[in-house]
Amino acid sequence: MGREVRKEGTRVWQRMLSGRRLNLIDPSPLDIEIADIAHGLARVARWNGQTSGPHIFSVAQHTLLVEAVMREQTPRVDVTWRLAALLHDAPEYVIGDMISPFKAVLGEGYKSVEKRLLSAIHIRFGLPAVLDGKIAEAIKAADKGAAYLEATELAGFAADEARRLFGRDPGLSPATQEDYLTPWSAAKAEKRFLARFKALAPS
Repeated sequence: MGREVRKEGTRVWQRMLSGRRLNLIDPSPLDIEIADIAHGLARVARWNGQTSGPHIFSVAQHTLLVEAVMREQTPRVDVTWRLAALLHDAPEYVIGDMISPFKAVLGEGYKSVEKRLLSAIHIRFGLPAVLDGKIAEAIKAADKGAAYLEATELAGFAADEARRLFGRDPGLSPATQEDYLTPWSAAKAEKRFLARFKALAPS
């Protein structure tokens, strides 16, 4: 029993493993489950799968890396914004991870769907629908730092090329870097994503 997409008039629905049917055009926070997000992100490959290692480097693992970078860069940041960092790519559990050049080709249509999904996800888990500019910038900086590490450690980029595209090395501790940059199995990525979500989410 796989996922199915169902059209009803102008609505498009995605059936999730939980049984929820998520409207991609007008997503409701009530149809969003963290188990669906964790399961999906753990099975979506970063870098179109062009990374080294016996497993894909999943979006779930990437989001955990971003949250770790943010935690080290801004150690006093509120736990609420760490949760926002963990969920920054959560829409990809539905729409997949597309490389930036292809996103540019698709244009505003893709971005608008992505933004609506992220807003619904934020509301579902007690975050503002749209983040404050400074918080969004901090998450983006951590995202770029994570991308630098992934590019140089897993995707075959030279350091100078990665610096030009993503900025500087965020300087994670060696132990943290080794952990988060060793590609995990889908099951491990899903489990660790859920564990971190539970640690950050309001009870």
